[in-house]
Amino acid sequence: MALVVLLRGVNVGGHRTLRPTVLAKELAHLDVVNVGAAGTFVVRSRISQSDLRAEIARRLPFEAEIMMCSGSAILRLESADPFAGHPTGREVVRFVSLMAKRVTPPPALPLDLPREGEWCLRLLACHGRFLLGLHRRQMKAIGYLGRLEKLFGVPLTTRSWSTILAVARILRP
Repeated sequence: MALVVLLRGVNVGGHRTLRPTVLAKELAHLDVVNVGAAGTFVVRSRISQSDLRAEIARRLPFEAEIMMCSGSAILRLESADPFAGHPTGREVVRFVSLMAKRVTPPPALPLDLPREGEWCLRLLACHGRFLLGLHRRQMKAIGYLGRLEKLFGVPLTTRSWSTILAVARILRP
């Protein structure tokens, strides 16, 4: 099964800039598909995670955390329809964070941030290494997303649910 690569902290606020399309072309021998501008890739050739990590690291102009999961994990997450029944719309963004490793036990969920008053970020569930949630389309949501690493005690990287769905479309035969 394919691997999904999510680079952490790439193309954020003008720092650690990278052209993902160029990286995907450099990795064409691995049948790599770029998804968006945040450093999300589907690698369709068979390769070990350690070899893939080394291939990518060699080509990056800076050090970056390279997070991976199996394509089958993404497809399982998509088929579970984890956001069914939760708010959607222009003001609410559905997101998925991939944690560097599984957290056991995870903090009690659901959890709203801030804990008092109207929520800006709402954590809904934890599925293995995936953390699922919603955030309002507000600048302060970025700060709350940044707090998730402290809350869970592991590095993580976040993508919108629409990006995860795009990855799933690429993965489906």
